[in-house]
Amino acid sequence: MHTDISTKEIAQYRCPLCQQALLLNEKSYRCENNHSFDQAKQGYVNLLPVQFKHSKEPGDNKAMVQARRAFLDKGYYQPLLDSMLALYQKYSDKNADIFDAGCGEGFYTNQHKTEHNSVYGVDIAKETIKIAAKRYQECFFSVATLSDLPYANEKFGWIYSVYAPILENEFTRILKNEGYFLTVTPADNHLFELKSLIYRQANKHDTTKKIIEKLTLVEEQRLNYPMNFSNSDDVLNLLAMTPFAFKANDELIAQLTQQKHFSCQADFVLRLYQKKH
Repeated sequence: MHTDISTKEIAQYRCPLCQQALLLNEKSYRCENNHSFDQAKQGYVNLLPVQFKHSKEPGDNKAMVQARRAFLDKGYYQPLLDSMLALYQKYSDKNADIFDAGCGEGFYTNQHKTEHNSVYGVDIAKETIKIAAKRYQECFFSVATLSDLPYANEKFGWIYSVYAPILENEFTRILKNEGYFLTVTPADNHLFELKSLIYRQANKHDTTKKIIEKLTLVEEQRLNYPMNFSNSDDVLNLLAMTPFAFKANDELIAQLTQQKHFSCQADFVLRLYQKKH
């Protein structure tokens, strides 16, 4: 069905400089104090003022983003996404706004979008947001920092974080009362076989709970399944997504390139919390 672009809902943001509401006029978001943020041609808005940046190009670089996009497109993490969506279907208010914290190139963001909700994604890496906004035009993407999110208090009924830093104070500020927050973190054996090729003694992930003090734990799940690779490009893309990629030497890269089959575990912990006053 063709949707007239003029009927598309306008994203709701607050100014990162003065916390007043931003209103879209033509192609610029502007607040009552006249701070202005242009909408890029891909549709996203950059709400990370230069003085808030800690480096020239914060976040993942282009190569890492492209590797992750190629890997996720092959469906290796689809079982994780299915588990996340099942929790969403079970608990959420289907009309409430959704927020993807550290959304990357929008793989999870897009698949949470329905005709009833508005879905927002934030990442600090501009290259990543550019890809997400161009590809998934039904969602609202912005460049911003998780430590100071460009949203009004209690805007979202459902927030999730896949591997992103968990900043409880800021996330609970934008979460509605009775709303939910889902965290996805690596469990003990996540990518253990891949790590074992790199480290002489591979450590298992520390699954000690990151203490979330203000929210109530509603449900916890462990998801473990084997990923079987018959294409070395997929393994190399997976490696490029990981924090231990920089430890991989040329010899290991050559070994993985020549390997016809490789198997390693995906192992995740999903924890769903609710905000209750």
